[in-house]
Amino acid sequence: MNQTKPPIPVTLLTGFLGSGKTTLLNHFIRQLPHTAIIMNEFGEVGLDHKLLEKTQGPIALLSGGCVCCTVQGTLSPTLKNLFMSAANGSIPNFDRVIIETTGIADPTPIIDTLINERWIASRFQLQGVVTTIDSVLGELQLDSYPEAVKQVAVADRLVFTKTDLASSGQIEALKLRVAMLNPGAPMIDVIKGEVDPAAILHASAYNPASNTDNVQKWLDNGHFKPIKRGAFVATKLIPGDAHDDRIRSYSLFIEEPLEWDNVYSALNKLVSTRSKNILRVKGILNLKGKNTPTVIHGVQHILYPPVELPAWPDEDHRSRLVVITYDLDKNIAEELLESFN
Repeated sequence: MNQTKPPIPVTLLTGFLGSGKTTLLNHFIRQLPHTAIIMNEFGEVGLDHKLLEKTQGPIALLSGGCVCCTVQGTLSPTLKNLFMSAANGSIPNFDRVIIETTGIADPTPIIDTLINERWIASRFQLQGVVTTIDSVLGELQLDSYPEAVKQVAVADRLVFTKTDLASSGQIEALKLRVAMLNPGAPMIDVIKGEVDPAAILHASAYNPASNTDNVQKWLDNGHFKPIKRGAFVATKLIPGDAHDDRIRSYSLFIEEPLEWDNVYSALNKLVSTRSKNILRVKGILNLKGKNTPTVIHGVQHILYPPVELPAWPDEDHRSRLVVITYDLDKNIAEELLESFN
């Protein structure tokens, strides 16, 4: 009897130029040799793939542009070709895929392809977004490049590289700043790429098949500033930052069960009219007519399919929502979130 194979896990590895993505990738290859690597290089001649150590899995190179700009024309056929070639035996089988973007890439279009292209979504599953941050140059890059700020804000895991080259004061200040941009993402220190792959690759951009208890860690409301009705309160920001002073993170707790139609309508309005302003939204909802919670998750204009959990992760049955916004007027945000009811 044929059984449908589970989807192949995919990790999106991003981070600004020179932040140590390829070094981290080499460490993964040594421990997880049956990994397919998709590398995106900016320019006509690709060089980074030559820095990779020998791997038993296939390597696909997307050159001549940034994958976030050419994703529709290159990433989808590359994933299809990898899958079909492994199925017919022309390349080795692989257990997972890691997509390494250029240092200036916007991760959102890649996520869109993995979630919304039906053929791809039925065979591959995004496990999470991992962002590398240079412990020495991270502050300067966040000051100078909005791409670096966005890469941090959408991450499921934040990996601090070159921690042996930075002072403890540098690292502490950088982590404080990064925590303002993405309060819920776990932070991991690495030296020369040495890290347990399980801590990185199982980032869980919420995986419906994972244990219900993991929802608490994934949502991590405790690190977000609460919103009170009629008083939309932002997290405390570090004054003087060039880009990240426009990013705010919030949490919302709702006592009463919600109507799914209202939630769905509000979410669609949010992503259709304010997609550039909504970096991340995720939550666990108590819906009318259901005894178990529903998980929602979105990145900019992309809404993941809602997932109904088999049980509540704890005794708190309130709806809980976390939102990371960019340059969004607090009154507009409050109005949209209030429309859940």
